[in-house]
Amino acid sequence: MKLVVCVSLVPDSTTKIKIADSQTAIDTAGVAFIINPYDEYAVEEAVQLKEKNGGEVIAVSFGTDKSRDAIKKAFQMGADKGILIKSPVPDFDSYTVARNLADVIKELSPDIVFFGKQSIDFDGLVVPNMVAEILNMPSVNVVTRLDINGGIVTAEREIEGGKEIVTASMPVIIGAQKGLNTPRYPNLKSIMASKSKPIEERPQTYTGNKSEVFEMSLPSAKGKGKILEGGAASVPELVKLLREEAKVI
Repeated sequence: MKLVVCVSLVPDSTTKIKIADSQTAIDTAGVAFIINPYDEYAVEEAVQLKEKNGGEVIAVSFGTDKSRDAIKKAFQMGADKGILIKSPVPDFDSYTVARNLADVIKELSPDIVFFGKQSIDFDGLVVPNMVAEILNMPSVNVVTRLDINGGIVTAEREIEGGKEIVTASMPVIIGAQKGLNTPRYPNLKSIMASKSKPIEERPQTYTGNKSEVFEMSLPSAKGKGKILEGGAASVPELVKLLREEAKVI
């Protein structure tokens, strides 16, 4: 079984973000980058399938040289090979990412392609479905359970207010959600073994962004809260504040 898992490098959610002087990107100075957390569930699921059924796991990432770190983390978790589709600049949108990933995936002809359901930087939730549309492959996102029987994949996915069961034939694209599995912690042996695994570097095949960032800004600072201590007698004042200041009623 050939399994491809697409991984990305994102700013650590605990990092304090600053806007760059250009006002169109973040200032990366001092920012810690990590593998996208949802991609860890994708890698773990791919590795577990390899351990159960045999085959290989290929980690693929699109980005600058920094994206090698995401592939290296996938190596530590059990991925066998890595491919970096290198972009000379960090300015790319979701469609550019999807087109470049799709070109490599098409060449690899995998049985299953895994993604994290979304990246925690842009939170677009669109790249897995974009790749599926480009390659004309079935796609199931926000998956919390996966079963494979022959060439048929049965996936349980989260929807508003419940669960949905979807079946599809391979090849298929799966977007991993928290709960699909518990990502393993790399041990010393796997960390040392990952150092000898090569990362194949390829040039990007598509450069035409479909969107452009004109301005980026931080959210407005939250104002101070008010505490009304008069019990039920404070209700009229509360209603007045909600109407005139918060403007929610």
